[in-house]
Amino acid sequence: MTAAQLRRRYELCSDTRVHIIVIGCGRVGSELAMQLSEDGHSVVIIDKNRDAFRRLTRFHGSTLLGSGFDRDILMKADASHADALAAVTSGDNTNILCARIARDTYDISNVVARIYDPQRADIYMKLGIPTVATSLWTTQQVKRWLLPSDESIEWTDGTGSLHLVERIVPDALAGRPLTHFNLADHVRVVGLIRGGQGRVDIEGLFAQEDDMLEFLVTNQGVDELRDLLTEEGS
Repeated sequence: MTAAQLRRRYELCSDTRVHIIVIGCGRVGSELAMQLSEDGHSVVIIDKNRDAFRRLTRFHGSTLLGSGFDRDILMKADASHADALAAVTSGDNTNILCARIARDTYDISNVVARIYDPQRADIYMKLGIPTVATSLWTTQQVKRWLLPSDESIEWTDGTGSLHLVERIVPDALAGRPLTHFNLADHVRVVGLIRGGQGRVDIEGLFAQEDDMLEFLVTNQGVDELRDLLTEEGS
């Protein structure tokens, strides 16, 4: 199986349609909304500036004019049935407020906020609000928080037999030693992102909620890792 075939296989395996709210239609928000809608998800994007929606050149979702923490707007966005929310406006306070409302009022399971101040990002991460500082922000990173079951592959070697993947630790597996995620000769934990900081000195560490783990896996290991995270993490 070639690397391209393997990627396509797991794109199909993770092709579950979910309802996602994106607050902020700037450069990041618009690109995120377009990617998610192209992936087949139900997407609503909210912004206070009508002209911002002009960025949505290939968007198949819905737009709402207004504030992301306005209850009437969130009701129109069907927040009570949303699976994920990304707050990516230009204001830290707005993003954190929207993230907290999404998590605490609407019980949205996958929430992430964009934060411009890295120090504040660390504080909010410790409080249980997933955040990404602007200097570290990419569309792929936020998609990880919104779609933790995403099984995409970050990198494949020239032979198509070794792959680098990122996975978020399921809540049910928090507290396990990182060695628990090493599977025979096919899966190895090689790095950890915690509180917005990456590290490779992971010997003796235990997994925490919202940790992002970096794995090197073989073709067989992709299947084994998926089974571990879905069966034990459910």
